[in-house]
Amino acid sequence: MQLVTVRQEGSTRAGKVEGDEVVLLDASSVKAVLVESGSAGAAAARGPTVSLEDADLAPVVPDPDKIICVGINYGDHIAEMGRTPPDHPTYFAKYRRALIGPRDDIVLPRADTSTSVDWECELAVVIGRPIRHASPAEAMDAIAGFCAFNDVSVRDWQTRTSQFLAGKTFEATTPVGPMLVTADEIGDGRGLALSTTVNGEIKQQSNTDHLVFGPVDIVADLSRIMTLDPGDIIATGTPGGVGVARTPPQFLTDGDEVVVEIEGIGRLVNRCRLENGA
Repeated sequence: MQLVTVRQEGSTRAGKVEGDEVVLLDASSVKAVLVESGSAGAAAARGPTVSLEDADLAPVVPDPDKIICVGINYGDHIAEMGRTPPDHPTYFAKYRRALIGPRDDIVLPRADTSTSVDWECELAVVIGRPIRHASPAEAMDAIAGFCAFNDVSVRDWQTRTSQFLAGKTFEATTPVGPMLVTADEIGDGRGLALSTTVNGEIKQQSNTDHLVFGPVDIVADLSRIMTLDPGDIIATGTPGGVGVARTPPQFLTDGDEVVVEIEGIGRLVNRCRLENGA
């Protein structure tokens, strides 16, 4: 099953994708579906429909309790950044105002703040039920499904201290969606091709088989630290091909179109725009 969150008349509503239509559900968001009835509860639901093409898609989970990201988690990205392969997952966070929909504009900071904005295609996990101290089997069972995630990063702010956070959660920079594809359709998230193009040029091209720590490993590990809740988003890391590692470095500029695509999930298509048109 494929679930989306649609903006309508100043609010949001969850929907179930059926072909080229969205069946609107009696829930405010995908998170509400997961909290109230689980994805299975949405399977038989019926309601009014809207065109998927015309729907104003919000971030697939617009109101997560937690957005947790994993750094340095693909071998080729570890190599291009000159890092040592990690023994454990490297975690950092984002906040809700960073999230945008799969067709929304990426807001670039003003030039006097940064001109070093980078792309990062990622597979993201969405948690379906509360879980703590999970075994691998329990971790897999707690995964509602997967979506695409572009961990747009402001590199000079990311590296100005030893902590990533400042460069990772600029407002209105992080597309997530276009939909949640449930785990019964897509398995454990391994074996999926993913890519990034900027203005039609391929920048990243890899497969989730190359993750150092897979989705199930990450969910089980995080559950030892905290309770994971329905709607929590966990981005699993980016492969090689990021702009900062190129010679010379390449960064996003006003008007660029960035497309992140993951096999079996869909595409994020976002235009870059300077903050307040500056």
